[in-house]
Amino acid sequence: MINPTQKDERIYLESVKDIINDTLKKTDNLLNEQTQELKDSKEYLYENKDAMDRMEKEAVRYSITSIAIMGQARVDKRNRIQKLLDSPWFGRIDFSSNSDKKRLSVYIGLYSFFDEEQNTNIIHDWRAPISSMYYDFELGAAHYDAPFGKIDGTVLLKRQYRIRKGVMEFMLENSMNIHDDILQQELSKASDQKMKNIVATIQRDQNTIIRNESSRTLIIQGVAGSGKTSIALHRIAFLLYRFRENLSSKEILIISPNKVFADYISNVLPELGEERIPEMGMEELANQILDNKVKFQTFSEQVASLLEEQDESFIERIKFKSSHDFMIQLDKYITHVNNNQFKASDIWIRKIFVPSWFIQERWESYHRLPPIKRFAAITRDIEENIKIYYKYEIDTQERNLIKKTVTGMFKATSLQEHYQLFWDWLEKPDLFKKVQRSKLEYSDVFPQVYLKIKLEGYTTFEKVKHLLIDEMQDYTPIQYAVLSRLFPCKKTILGDENQSVNPFSSSNPEIIQRVFPESETVFLHKSYRSTYEISNFTQNISKSKNFIAIERHGEKPDVLVFDSTQDEIKQIIAWIKEFESFPDHQSLGIICKTTQQADDLYKKLAKEVPNISLITSNSSAFSKGVVVTTAHTVKGLEFDRVIVPQANDKNYNTPMDKGMLYVACTRAMHRLHVSYTNKISRFLFLRE
Repeated sequence: MINPTQKDERIYLESVKDIINDTLKKTDNLLNEQTQELKDSKEYLYENKDAMDRMEKEAVRYSITSIAIMGQARVDKRNRIQKLLDSPWFGRIDFSSNSDKKRLSVYIGLYSFFDEEQNTNIIHDWRAPISSMYYDFELGAAHYDAPFGKIDGTVLLKRQYRIRKGVMEFMLENSMNIHDDILQQELSKASDQKMKNIVATIQRDQNTIIRNESSRTLIIQGVAGSGKTSIALHRIAFLLYRFRENLSSKEILIISPNKVFADYISNVLPELGEERIPEMGMEELANQILDNKVKFQTFSEQVASLLEEQDESFIERIKFKSSHDFMIQLDKYITHVNNNQFKASDIWIRKIFVPSWFIQERWESYHRLPPIKRFAAITRDIEENIKIYYKYEIDTQERNLIKKTVTGMFKATSLQEHYQLFWDWLEKPDLFKKVQRSKLEYSDVFPQVYLKIKLEGYTTFEKVKHLLIDEMQDYTPIQYAVLSRLFPCKKTILGDENQSVNPFSSSNPEIIQRVFPESETVFLHKSYRSTYEISNFTQNISKSKNFIAIERHGEKPDVLVFDSTQDEIKQIIAWIKEFESFPDHQSLGIICKTTQQADDLYKKLAKEVPNISLITSNSSAFSKGVVVTTAHTVKGLEFDRVIVPQANDKNYNTPMDKGMLYVACTRAMHRLHVSYTNKISRFLFLRE
């Protein structure tokens, strides 16, 4: 069906809405019937429970469970249909394949909609193969990969719409700049939706990343504001759609930097019609593997310590443990343990002799097993040989004695003792220092996790079929080595090497590829978050290679100097009042360097500003409105407006401070205010 005019498009929209409404009514009727059936079945079971035998009870319970599952599926379907009623589609292409020359109108929306009466797909899901042409091609020759092969043809028409509350606000047609026109309008709005879905404005390079099915490990290096996290989540939504028969949301895991970030992204996949994805922090993972028996400094505490005091020995320890060479040395030590810490000796079981050479041979034959797991295997081999050659059955007591004896041949020490021995073996004992008597520095946590996996073994997370790792720059080679061994699944790894909050332990795609040599790296150079003026300002702080700022203009950032802290706070309050008088903006982040600075400023502002919130690394949720926080905590988040206080040279003067200042300023979408007393930070000498 061809609708050449906007009037015809509006008529067609109303006709589809009627079909959707009819489907909703039918769905509601079926839900009511199922609800009544479920109620009747439960009442029947309750009233006849004494008269029914076990088999009949099980049959009724099975029926109740089946009805409930079908009912939930229908509820989910109804919710998707209800959303389509508000905005059925955002795009359309007319396509003619080379094989049949028929003109097919393809309307593209958040979800597909199949009209059972017409037996046709009225709306195509944005993730469907045919929908990819909308993102990848303009008018002219085009193709898409169907399940049965590549389909070549021609895009004859291309349109983009904005439909809200069932009303078509506008339509753009056959323009090379369709995406940019709508994108500009969408980016100019307030950030009142958490990581709002981007399906209507996906760019060609983003679409390639989202639909990548072949890469076993895909690394996404994206500049600040490039939308890499949103793209990665849309990629997960695509994979769930594409492999829906073999992949569920429960089989995906997100490694997130903190609970605030996890909450911030939590609504993205539900908005796209998918269930929430399980998430886990690296510290939570470490605790799980170490059985919650090891106390350690958190990553946030490590960063706080570095910001508060530049301890050169502390920095040296972090740097070495964040190097690839460190991981190599740890592997050499593990080899040393395997080769030197097991000394086989003869065993007598009653009058049966087991020679040491046999035990040593068995030890070496199981070199692929962690040392601790070899004892049971050697015990089993001894038992089988005695049974075969001596016709003697080992009893439980004798079996336990054999295992205990074999275990005693290994120079057994605890995990912590092994780690201490490693530093002695390396002849660098000064590089191992605890925060407190029983508390490890953060840089020592994952080396111990790695040692445990190698020496004791650990069951892999086989139920996880895809791992998403965000803020890749904040993880070290040893952490990636741990993730590689625990998660033998496909991975999407994303981040920005310019946004590290700890430059002494940061990673880039090249470092990560040494752990995942089969990985593929893609780059996102265009920033969509901030206005052109804010982007240029942040590039003066830290230059990103090949950075492209989108041409969305706004006011230049304010950079104001004050005679006193009191005057600076008065101006911050004035900026807050200006924000509150601007209803289109929903979020204002006051971003400090350290937790202590944020806490002190929050206490002062709370006396004057009602409903102000403090977000720390211990917070579990993202708050809208006015929030005081730190750059480390809100990395990956964005605000309509940002205030960066205390931007003087005393507060921001080290390479680590530079990273914090860059992260803080790049959170701003529409307005950026920077304030300071005394001398401005050396990183803010502005250049035109």
